[in-house]
Amino acid sequence: MGNALRDQLLKAGLVNEKQVKQATKEKHKEAKRQHGQVKTEGADETNLRIQRAKEEKIERDRQINQQRQLEAEKKALLAQIRQLVEQNKQAKGEGDTPYNFVDLGKVKRLYVSDQNRQRIIAGQLAIVRLEKDYELVPPETAEKIKARLADCVVVQNEPKRQAATATSPDDPYAKFQIPDDLMW
Repeated sequence: MGNALRDQLLKAGLVNEKQVKQATKEKHKEAKRQHGQVKTEGADETNLRIQRAKEEKIERDRQINQQRQLEAEKKALLAQIRQLVEQNKQAKGEGDTPYNFVDLGKVKRLYVSDQNRQRIIAGQLAIVRLEKDYELVPPETAEKIKARLADCVVVQNEPKRQAATATSPDDPYAKFQIPDDLMW
């Protein structure tokens, strides 16, 4: 139809061949320009979606790496504690004397020799939790473990100072000794 109108205008002498060609070129250029704009608008939206997806993936990867790093640090810390305990653990002895202590809200019982029980009470030994087991270690080792992970040290009594308690004049129970066989 467009050609029929063009032919009619040419026959009528209202336009010449040069004007028809120029109008066709302008129409073609306008169509190209509009078509290119539609493509760039769609491309911009696509680029934005791609950019957002990349940013989200980078954030997810960063969080996963951070979690893995924390797990690796915790695993290394537990390995250090295990190594400290294995190197410095003391024998529990062949005793049938129970030593009661509280761990995670429950009363636990550890059978040790009489000598080790007295050393625990005096603060010369400490009890540490290594996974599900309990081990005896010197107080220096317990301090190193506590510096790394305080939850592992279950019992660490303060060393008794006999001189300080004996010289206290205000103590009403100073003349009474605590029996050696007292257990709770």
